[in-house]
Amino acid sequence: MPYRNQKEFIDALEAAGELCRIKTFVDPKLEMAEITDRISKSGNGGKALLFENTGYNFPVLMNAYGSEKRMCMALGVTDLNDVTKQIEDLFHLLSSPKENILDKLKLLPKLAQFASWMPKIKSGRGECQEIIMKDPDITKLPVITCWPQDGGPFVTLPVIHTKDPNTGARNVGMYRMQIFGPNLTGMHWHKHKVSAKHFNEYKKSGKRMPIAVSLGGDPVYAYSATAPLPENVDEYMLAGFLRKKNVELVKCITQPEIEIPADADFVIEGYVDPDDELIWEGPFGDHTGYYSLPDWYPRFHITAITHKKDPVYPATIVGIPPQEDAWLGKATERIFLAPMKMTMIPEIVDMDMPVEGVFHNLVIARIKKDYAGQGQKVMNAMWGAGQMMFNKILVLTASPDEGTPGFSTGSSGETPVPFFKLGEYEKLARDVFKNLNVATDIYFSQGPMDVLDHSCSKLGFGGKMCIDGTFKFAEEKDEQYEIKSSFHGFEEASFLNEFPEIKCINTALLNKQIPCLIISVKKNKKDHIRELHQSICAAKEIEVVKMILYVEHTVNANDLTTALWRFCNNLDPKRDHVLYQRSSCIDTDKTYACIGFDGTRKTKELDNFQRDWPNIIVADNETITAIDKKWDQLNLGKFIPSPSLKFKEQMYGENAVSA
Repeated sequence: MPYRNQKEFIDALEAAGELCRIKTFVDPKLEMAEITDRISKSGNGGKALLFENTGYNFPVLMNAYGSEKRMCMALGVTDLNDVTKQIEDLFHLLSSPKENILDKLKLLPKLAQFASWMPKIKSGRGECQEIIMKDPDITKLPVITCWPQDGGPFVTLPVIHTKDPNTGARNVGMYRMQIFGPNLTGMHWHKHKVSAKHFNEYKKSGKRMPIAVSLGGDPVYAYSATAPLPENVDEYMLAGFLRKKNVELVKCITQPEIEIPADADFVIEGYVDPDDELIWEGPFGDHTGYYSLPDWYPRFHITAITHKKDPVYPATIVGIPPQEDAWLGKATERIFLAPMKMTMIPEIVDMDMPVEGVFHNLVIARIKKDYAGQGQKVMNAMWGAGQMMFNKILVLTASPDEGTPGFSTGSSGETPVPFFKLGEYEKLARDVFKNLNVATDIYFSQGPMDVLDHSCSKLGFGGKMCIDGTFKFAEEKDEQYEIKSSFHGFEEASFLNEFPEIKCINTALLNKQIPCLIISVKKNKKDHIRELHQSICAAKEIEVVKMILYVEHTVNANDLTTALWRFCNNLDPKRDHVLYQRSSCIDTDKTYACIGFDGTRKTKELDNFQRDWPNIIVADNETITAIDKKWDQLNLGKFIPSPSLKFKEQMYGENAVSA
């Protein structure tokens, strides 16, 4: 069911018990973000928050998409998999053979539905233009500042509209906007984005690029702006499909080439001039949990600000997961599984993007495997599928017969294994490692990476890795590495005594029949991790281990969620792996192999890393103290301490007390 506007969505959230109204004054500078961070990490995403006393003329809505239930409400479904099925049914209908006139006639109602999904341009003004700000001034909106090291306040949920000057094709994206003055912001589009391509076309013609930014309206607009659609697909067609009703657009007042949703709460109109000097934008706490590094971006000049009567300013924060954006990512995972399956990768059964992988860093896929080498085929196809090109670590598992509940049986003659969901990570890890030869089944490549990935030696370009944990056919096996070792006999204490740089070892995975260690290390010399890994792997008792993940000494290796989040962010797989091989001490005619990955912070001194390395995102002590004192007035229930307290030591090390 489409929402008539954002207010209707807010009313629905409140009726469902999913909204908290906060009447106490809360400052948009740092305080709103700190409260939202506590609530979003309080379990199941907490509640949506409506800050009614902001010091401005407008309330602020945050964490509106921050749980599975609210994400489903925003998309008008009861389960995110419902959208997957709707898309699959549509693909099947369109691609099925049409053998007679009756088959073709059955398609007509669906074609009529297609027309109803296409955006419609209305004449006259929309609800979003009820009030026109006489002297447009974006500083009069409650634009939030999220984190203490941010470059300033940022618009964090902007739905940005641009058009190709040659074809007129619309793009709707979401790129943050740093406020530099009443009429000036940055326009933070990365070079891979469609709007950046539009900008390059305007540069060729020497013309100003008209842009409009909408905020609010039907919640499906913000999701559609983040969706990784092909360039030639209008985001408002996706919105229409999700709403089951077209999006009504109206022309902007000062930039009439651009249309915006009639039901938006706010519209910011303006232009980017290709002849302008770029502006130094950032840093900004980002969804990776680290500050994105500052860089040069285009200037956006504001020519008009309009809004509806009684609008609500929508905002979000991103930072150390889990946050609200995790559920936007989960919706994308579910919605785009179907097109991938129906077009490029027919063998894909399911896909999962763990929160710790912050979307692009870690993707898990289950495939229906029928022949040797199919894992590599899927790897190449996925890395070529739109924004999946940014994926850093791809883990593959196989489902020989995904339709059999309880068990799956491989055509390779493997012993049947219990069926498990991809979200059952312990079962997944056992299955992947059981099938994994680290010397032959891990593939490395390099290519385009997210510009926000700070681990790359070069901006936007780095290493990738595919871990093929599918069952193996005879052609894929190398019996030289098949060592029959038990999971007993590993002594943690001996390694702690021998290697003083090791501060902590997580052996919990070994106890769960998963041959992997996580080790916290304090590096103090060049090639330290490589040399340490070789020394550790020389010991006989290590032969129960196939893989070792090394993390920074400030990270508690036994805190698995945090350790994996830090590890995935700090790793360039191609650059930061070391494979150790030697004759086995258990089966002397076999070869033992163990791969190590350096997921520690990289520096110029120890790693010859030439780029700046960002800090992780934490609130400052002043803001934490202010919210602690204000908590009882917020009507948010039991006191929740700041999540930043857990991470301050990881950010500042021994100076955490003064941070």
